[in-house]
Amino acid sequence: MRSKENTGYDAEVIADYKAQMEALNQHFIFDDEDERSEEYAHFYFVGKYEGEEVVYDAVLITLRLQHESDLYEIAEHRAAKHFPQYKKITYEEDENGNLENLDPLEEEIGLYMAEVIMELEEDGSVKVKENIEIDPNVAFGVSLDGSIHVERIMPEVIEKFIREFNEDSLQLDDTLYSFQTEDEEL
Repeated sequence: MRSKENTGYDAEVIADYKAQMEALNQHFIFDDEDERSEEYAHFYFVGKYEGEEVVYDAVLITLRLQHESDLYEIAEHRAAKHFPQYKKITYEEDENGNLENLDPLEEEIGLYMAEVIMELEEDGSVKVKENIEIDPNVAFGVSLDGSIHVERIMPEVIEKFIREFNEDSLQLDDTLYSFQTEDEEL
């Protein structure tokens, strides 16, 4: 049962979102408060949930980014078990915007986590597949988080995703994938 305060179901709010999308000649609008990347997009679109029209608050990421996130989460968990004095690494900037040096413990934890990630990548033990999670129990609209197997989350990819989602023709790939970190050339 949805909350009466959830304005994502309100006809006027939906009409406003549709007008914004029409002005852009697309079926979604980006959340301008959230930074986009080639592998991550936060956007809104209109669809149906349990027969009612609603604004979806959606995040779509690449499967490679999902894999990277899962690796990091496992490494963080192992670091917490390995270091009794574990603390999450926080990167601070100095007044010039440069990253400040980590303290010795943070540096040791970071190196440990990097080793864990490399090990996990080498043995291919972490695998991901396309997925979508929908949560109607949010303050605005319906939350949708998905990861799909594409190189980049581009407007065309988002449009195709929304069309297939709204037509109930979206086919998720059940294949399990593992990725290797690409070394960036300096």
